[in-house]
Amino acid sequence: MFRLPVVLMILAPFLLHAQQNQGVPAYLLEIPDSVGTILIAETATSTLHQFQAGENGATHQGESYMSVGQNGVDKERAWDRKTPLGIYFITEQLDTSKLHEKYGPMAFSLDYPNIWDRSNRRSGGGIWIHGVTANSGRRPPLDTDGCIALPNDELLLLEKALEPLVTPVLIAREIRWTSPELLESAHAELRLALDTWVSSYASGDLHRYLSLYDDDFSYRGMNRDEWVAYRTQSITRAPAQRVELDDVLLLVDPEDSALYLARFRQEIVYENRAITTVKRLYWRRSADGVLRIVAEDNG
Repeated sequence: MFRLPVVLMILAPFLLHAQQNQGVPAYLLEIPDSVGTILIAETATSTLHQFQAGENGATHQGESYMSVGQNGVDKERAWDRKTPLGIYFITEQLDTSKLHEKYGPMAFSLDYPNIWDRSNRRSGGGIWIHGVTANSGRRPPLDTDGCIALPNDELLLLEKALEPLVTPVLIAREIRWTSPELLESAHAELRLALDTWVSSYASGDLHRYLSLYDDDFSYRGMNRDEWVAYRTQSITRAPAQRVELDDVLLLVDPEDSALYLARFRQEIVYENRAITTVKRLYWRRSADGVLRIVAEDNG
C-alpha cells in the first residue's frame, strides 16, 4: 500500500544552564520559544520562583514570598482549602475590581483541575494567583482557600510576564535540582517516546501507536478497550497524510518524578483538510520502566 511522506518537525533540545552550584530544576526538559516565563511555586518555603527562558537557557529571574492554602497542599476536593500540586497553566487574567479586596489588584486563574487531576478524581476549582488586601501587611504562609497569594507590588511586577494559555506554573513541595547531563538524558527519552507516537500515528502503524497507551488509559468516559476500538476506526477511515508538531513543551511533574507532560501544537493534514490543535499527553513510567500515555487532552 502506498504511503505518503511523513513530515516531523523536530525542535532542537532546549538545554538549561546550571544555576550556580544548585544545578537546574529537574522539571524543565524542553521549552519552546513561545514560552518566556516559567513559575515554580515551592510551597515548603513559601517561595514563588520566576525563571526566564532565552537563547542561553532558563535563568532564575527572581522570587517572591507567597501564601498558599490554609490546610497546606495536595488538593483533592472542593473547599478542602488546599493548594494543588502539579503542572498548570494560566488561563486568563481576571478583573478583581468588583471582587473582595482580599484578591488585590489582579488575579490569574489556573487550569485546575486538569485532565490528570480529573482522572485521579480530584475536584474543585477557582485556583488563582492573586494579590492581597491593600496595606494589610504580610499574610501567613498558610492563609488562602487554596490559591497562591503574592504581595501586590510583586504581583504587579509579574503582570506583563504572565501570558494566558502559555505560562506554565509548576507547584511543588520543594524544588528538585539535577545536573544538566541527567536532565538531557530524561529529555532524550521523552522526546524519543513522543517522536515514536507521532511517526506511528502518521504512518498508520496502529499496533505501535496503540502500544504506547497504558492499560489504565481512559478518554472521555471510554476505557482503554473502548477507546482503542474508536481510535482504530477513526484512523482507518481517515488516514493522515502528514503530521507536524511545533511549540513542544516537555515537563516533569513536580510531585511525581515518573510522570511527564508533553504539550504541543499539532497539525494533521488529511486528503482534503488540515486540523490544528493544542494537545497534551501525560506520560508515566510503568513498572517495566517504559514510558506510556496515561491521559490525553486538548488545550
